Amino acid sequence: MREEKTIFQNVDWFTICLYLFMVTAGWISIYAAVYNDEHKSIFDFSQNYGKQVMWIGTSFLLAIILLAIDGKFYAAFAYPTYIALIFVLIAVLLFGVDIKDTRAWFQIGSFRIQPSEFAKFATNMALAKYLSTLDIKMERLKTKIYSFALLAIPGGLILLQNDTGSAMVFAAFIFVLYREGLSGNYLLIGFFTALLFILALLISKLILVSVILGVAILFIILVRTNRKNMLVIAVGVMLSIGFVYSVDYAFENILEPHQKTRINVLLGKQTDLKGAGYNVNQSMIAIGSGGFFGKGFLNGTQTKFDFVPEQSTDFIFCTVGEEWGFVGTFTIIILFLVLFIRIIMLAERQRSTFSRIYGYGVASILFFHLMVNIGMTIGLAPVIGIPLPFFSYGGSSLWSFTILLFIFLRLDAYRFQIMR
Repeated sequence: MREEKTIFQNVDWFTICLYLFMVTAGWISIYAAVYNDEHKSIFDFSQNYGKQVMWIGTSFLLAIILLAIDGKFYAAFAYPTYIALIFVLIAVLLFGVDIKDTRAWFQIGSFRIQPSEFAKFATNMALAKYLSTLDIKMERLKTKIYSFALLAIPGGLILLQNDTGSAMVFAAFIFVLYREGLSGNYLLIGFFTALLFILALLISKLILVSVILGVAILFIILVRTNRKNMLVIAVGVMLSIGFVYSVDYAFENILEPHQKTRINVLLGKQTDLKGAGYNVNQSMIAIGSGGFFGKGFLNGTQTKFDFVPEQSTDFIFCTVGEEWGFVGTFTIIILFLVLFIRIIMLAERQRSTFSRIYGYGVASILFFHLMVNIGMTIGLAPVIGIPLPFFSYGGSSLWSFTILLFIFLRLDAYRFQIMR
């Protein structure tokens, strides 16, 4: 077993450089998004870009602390950390502050802390701890139930806060479970369910059921000699038809009015350019007006005249699009893709199962945030209010992503101390 000389020994500096570049680019983008001629200094603490400096500074301090902690700590305290965050999520339901009908924050002076952001890394640690336990096999029903329960508990508590976007992030862990042996059929079922939900809202139920029966008959013809497959298809058809006819009820009675409006706007069933569709419409105008090279730093008219609400948080990507154009947005996407690939490469070289699973969790969470956030800004996903990692304004999200990433970097640096 080898001893490490410093906390930075064996740390992956390439990933750290990507992190530092993204955080800096995000800070500059926040400055551009809420720029005020009366407060030109980027260090003006009365403005969001000044406050972000404090969040960035404390995030760097957090990163150093996380790298200094012994690598064995994270696996040893995975369950206590998870349980502690569950109690915090319960506490915010009881003692949190309501903001836009969502009770998801603790108010501390002029600052707010959002516990749901930290539940992501805590859940990732707990899931990695459970799946790395000896004799745990993903093909066992018990393993599936326990794994989904670990995800459902924090996800359900966050749903009770009326924060659907943060709750949906836990669906990203399906990729972790798939890497650890979960059948690809679950991914197909998830995709098929989402597709049926959308189609049931767009076309006649009779037509959709006819298509389902037609596809089922085709499959039965292909597997007619296999009774087991025929039974599976028959059950699948009945469940699908039942789901199709339950969509309207769920849509009308479970979803909140603003959620229904956003989905209708996204699907083109409703036009609401002054209401639910306003943010997305203005965001697409901002991104499109940037052209190939953009309008230049602080020259975005959509940005300067505050046409896009929440532009420093959920819609920060449209600031990049307007001021830096296709070149800027393409560069940001490429940087994220490089980061994902790098994290997966690091995960695959781990000697510890816990570290590998945790690494895949980091990549899955960041990927989900990127896809949904950019999808929101260009009208390909409903507005569910989740930040762009390292770019959006907010201390809770920046701290959360920093903790999520640097725990993994510490685990990666610790791999040389693990005997094969």
